Parts: sequence; C-alpha cells; structure tokens
Amino acid sequence: MKKIKIYAGLMLAASVAFTGCSDDFLEVTPPTSNPIEEYFTTSEHVYEALISAYDPLHWPDWGMNQYNPINIMSDIMADDIWPGGSSPTDNQYWHLMMNFDANPENCMTGLWTCEYSGVKRCNDVLTYIGWAGDNISEEDRNSWTAQTLVLRAYYYCNLWKFWGNIPYFTENLEFPYLAEQLKADDVYNNVITDLEKAIDMKVLPLKWTDTATEDNVGKVSQAMAYMLFADMVMYQNDESRYTKALGYMQEIINNSDLYDLMHSYADIFEESGEWGIESIFEINYKDDNAVRSWNSPLVAGGTCLPRLISPSAWAPNAGDDSGVTNGWGFAPVRTSTYEMFAEGDQRRDATCFDANAHGTYEHRYQDTGYFLDKYIAKSENNKDQAADGDLNFNNNLRVYRVAETYLNAAELLIRTGGDQATAERYLNKVHSRAGLTDRVAATIDNIIQERRLEFVGEGKRYWDLVRTGKAASTLGPDEYRTNTWSEQKKYLPIPQAEIDAAQGTLTQNDY
Repeated sequence: MKKIKIYAGLMLAASVAFTGCSDDFLEVTPPTSNPIEEYFTTSEHVYEALISAYDPLHWPDWGMNQYNPINIMSDIMADDIWPGGSSPTDNQYWHLMMNFDANPENCMTGLWTCEYSGVKRCNDVLTYIGWAGDNISEEDRNSWTAQTLVLRAYYYCNLWKFWGNIPYFTENLEFPYLAEQLKADDVYNNVITDLEKAIDMKVLPLKWTDTATEDNVGKVSQAMAYMLFADMVMYQNDESRYTKALGYMQEIINNSDLYDLMHSYADIFEESGEWGIESIFEINYKDDNAVRSWNSPLVAGGTCLPRLISPSAWAPNAGDDSGVTNGWGFAPVRTSTYEMFAEGDQRRDATCFDANAHGTYEHRYQDTGYFLDKYIAKSENNKDQAADGDLNFNNNLRVYRVAETYLNAAELLIRTGGDQATAERYLNKVHSRAGLTDRVAATIDNIIQERRLEFVGEGKRYWDLVRTGKAASTLGPDEYRTNTWSEQKKYLPIPQAEIDAAQGTLTQNDY
C-alpha cells in the first residue's frame, strides 16, 4: 500500500501571489487560538509549515480551475504531442500555446498561481524558522532551511522558464502586495545563487535512504538540487557554471549504489518503479483512501493526468490485458513521434500506447491512435481512492531521473572540452538500455536527439529546443500549427488579471 506522509495536505498558510487581493484572503486563522507569531515557534509547528510548502507541487494538474500538468504544458509547445481534446476550443489555451498564439486573456493562469503559492509558503517557512529560534535543533534548522531554498528555487524555475520576466520576492509582501518585476536574467541570477547556497550547506543527503518509515518519501535531496542546478544552468547557457554542473552530475553517477539506470525502461513508470534506483525526484500522488475531489482539489491525493491523456470512450478488445481505462483524449502522441523510434527501441512501446491495437475509442480532435503510455489511465491505479476517481490516480510525476543525469553529463563534457570517450560512454549507457546495439557518437545533436527519445511526455523537449537554438528551425507550420516559434515567443504573456492587479508595476511580455 502506498502511503505518503510528506504530503499531508496541511493548509496552514494562505497562498498569495504578488498582486492585489482582499484583506479577508490574508486573514489566516491558525489551528489554535494562538496568534500566528506564537503558533509557529515550535519545532512541530514549523515542520507542519514545511510540509505545507510541498503541497503546491501537487496542484498544477488540476488547480485554480485549470488543467496545467507541467510536463504536458511544455510538451504541447514542442513537436512530440498534440493538445487534442474534443476541439480547438477544448482547453483552448493549450491550443493557443501550441500555435504560439497565447494571449493575456486566454492563457495558462493556474500554473502561475500554483507556483507563486509555493514561493509564498517557502517564504513563510524561512520566517517561522527565525521565529522558532533555539526551539528547533541545529540539524533540523539546517535541513529545513536547505529544503525550503531548493523548493523555492524549483517553483521560481518554472515561473522563470514559462514567463521569464517575473515578480521576484524572498520575503512575503505587505499591502498592496506588489513585488518588483525582474528581467529574466536577473531572476536566474537570484535563483541560482539561492540554490547554490542550499547546495553548499551540504546538509541534505544525496538520497533519502531511510524510506522504510515513509517519513522522507518525496523530500528534496542533494541530488535533486544538483539536477535543478544543471537544469537551470543549461537552459540559461551559463558557461561559467558548466564545470560545476558537470561535477554534480558525475557525483550522482559515481554513487551507483544509490542511483543507476533501471534495467527495464517500461518499469520506470509502473507503481513498482516509483522512487526506484533511477528516480531522483518525483511528485507523489496516491490513491489509497485519497480524498481529492472537485470540491476540494488542493488536498492530498491522486492526480488527474492519466484521465486527461487517455483514449475517450474506451472499450478494450476481448482478452486485452493492458488494464487501460477511460480518458478524455488530450495530448495524443504524434504519429511522427512513434515513427522516430528505431526498430527494437524498447522506449517506443513504453511511450506510445497504440489504442487501435487494444480496443476501440472515440477519435477526438488531432487523434493519431497513440497515447502517452507512461501515464496512461489504468483501473488498477485509482481503485483505492475514496472521493472522485478522475482526480485520484496514483501515478507519481517523474521530474528528474538518472537517464537525464547521464545525458546532462555527456553534453556538459562536450561543451567544456572534456573527455570525448567518457561523454560517449554516458550517452551510450542510456542508448543501450533501450535495447539498441549500435554505438552513437557523442555530439550535441546526437545527445539532444537521445534526450528526445528518452523523455517524450516528460516535459523536456521544448526547453531543449529553445536553449540549443533549434526552436525556430524545428517548431514551424505543420499539420495543425500555423505559426513559427521566434524569440518573441520565448515567454508566455503574463495573465491580464495579474497585470491589472499590479497597478502599473508589471510590464507585459512581448507576445
């Protein structure tokens, strides 16, 4: 039975972004009659706040009245999946994003609010640690501070990637709740410096190994911080930090007793593969007595991602043993994605569920017959939920895994003039795990292509195309896309409601 203690669904602090909101929204009633300044002065209560800071990791798939699963929201802007659904007006902002046509009135607002809620809660934790003083042991103070800094960097990383020029604050805001908007490069500099601080504290374990108690399943680790660091440094093309990022990747690789590739690619995405030897960071979801519901979508429980991306009106063939159940037909995998895999590449069938080979279904908009097998809805994965089945699948979202560590290291070796043979060994370790026997030369183009094959549907492809300068030549008109990506489209428009609430202090992105 999958029990996840780290995400307890505690709602101890109101989530507030940088813009205006009513005073009532900010009047937090603590769990006791004590003022908040008194309540958060004990180790137990500060730890509750830390748990609360993890909560917004869960929300984007369905929160703030939008479906924003973070892996899908980036991949629809690339070239591996379509938005799908019933029509171009079904989750219309997905289709606008795919066509590089997002506008401030019809755009991804939910993720903006989710990530700023995370930032706000992290700021709370750091404040409460100060209030508690000596009531927290030095060991806990250091660990909780480092965890919070890494979490806040993760939330800011998502905001920075999607919107670039964003409000940035590390202490929570007072009326009228306005923060300075920084340029994307300045956001990067602040966040990466904060992340380096957490890494340099050296208080987080490379991997939480005492998971038998389940208390630490889902916490950020030193290895997760390393991966986030490399993610940001490589996206920024920050050559000054490439060597440091490479060292972090090799530290993970050299600790093969803690981290290594799983033998079977398909097994990574099974429940049995969660937090396995290949896993560096996942966002936890559970179905065991999960009570997430449409009326209460922000409590702990499962995810609706599998329902979103599975075939609609599904009817399996007689004798079909796939276990797939009904979905809503979003994010179909492109036919060209299925066809890019070489014969014998085990990743193809573990990535692309061939619906026509297993049953019948409603062919919705942009249908190809292929759906993302990695997170496909299976009846086994929400059978123990206790509320709304659509929202309570137990599929953990894989954020960072060891395959990316190897491919990051291979790329960083090439970019820093490192050992070519080692880079090739790293690249081919991932390539060979897929069941392929040919050798691949360690070039930037080959590494980027291997990343594409490895991470379909995992939210990596779009950012790879942008950071390598390949987006404009790759993301142009095709079967459904009429526009071509350009540097002007690098950042999404800031939601108009945020512009309006900011009282003239926010400048809209070009779009």
